[in-house]
Amino acid sequence: MTETPRTALTIAGSDSGGGAGIQADLRTFFACGVHGMTAVTAVTVQNSLGVHGFTEIPVEVVTAQMRTVASDMGVDAAKTGMLATAEIIRAVAATADEIGLGAGGESAPLVVDPVAASMHGDALLREEALEAIRTELFPRATLVTPNLDEVRLLTGVEVTDADSQRDAADALLELGPRWALVKGGHLDGSPRCVDLLSDGTHRIELDGPRHDTAHTHGGGDTLAAAVTAFLAKGLGVGDAVSAGKAFIERCVAESYPLGGGIGPVSPFWRLAPEGTPGPPAS
Repeated sequence: MTETPRTALTIAGSDSGGGAGIQADLRTFFACGVHGMTAVTAVTVQNSLGVHGFTEIPVEVVTAQMRTVASDMGVDAAKTGMLATAEIIRAVAATADEIGLGAGGESAPLVVDPVAASMHGDALLREEALEAIRTELFPRATLVTPNLDEVRLLTGVEVTDADSQRDAADALLELGPRWALVKGGHLDGSPRCVDLLSDGTHRIELDGPRHDTAHTHGGGDTLAAAVTAFLAKGLGVGDAVSAGKAFIERCVAESYPLGGGIGPVSPFWRLAPEGTPGPPAS
């Protein structure tokens, strides 16, 4: 009999173009060797050219999905993505407490990817929802993984160099998460992609190459999902983030054009013959 894999839950929106959202999360969970489960928060209408609309899922349906999978299959780690509204954010935070997700006690790890800004830096959430992320979701997070535009929207810190990256990590930690990952992928002019992971005591710089490609759709979701998968498999935060970064580097390197706009990052390299370099399997 096949051994039952660890489980990971994504609480996020659906991407009809398949490049980001729960579609990217499930691809990543599979590629990293965990069983993926979903609580869908919104259905988006999008393709490679952008988001053309979305419909929120009723709050009671979002939370029912979380409770139903947790009570039967268990959740070894979870992540959030697009949560759409302050009402959904507050409900997800309360339900996370109920089913044992978050930073406290014996709870399963919770990775918060605060989907609050588009790839072009435009705000996707109203201030009420941003405040709910700050006050309701971040204090429950094991790890938060905002991009630089989301850092600016949530903390007011504009990251332009290594010093301001450290300031951003400190500002994020003041909002309550155990760890903050300030990603450097959107830092213009930097020849390398240096991410900073911090818990306020330990600061870990994760250096990696910057790939010359425009096709990075779903990159943030894929990184957060990979880290979630490795946390579900029992890695500590530092090791899980390091493995997740190695995973997303390959996904960006193997990204492909699709449609007339921005193509997705690709985890298909994990299907290559055994022996292909990559992050640890556990």
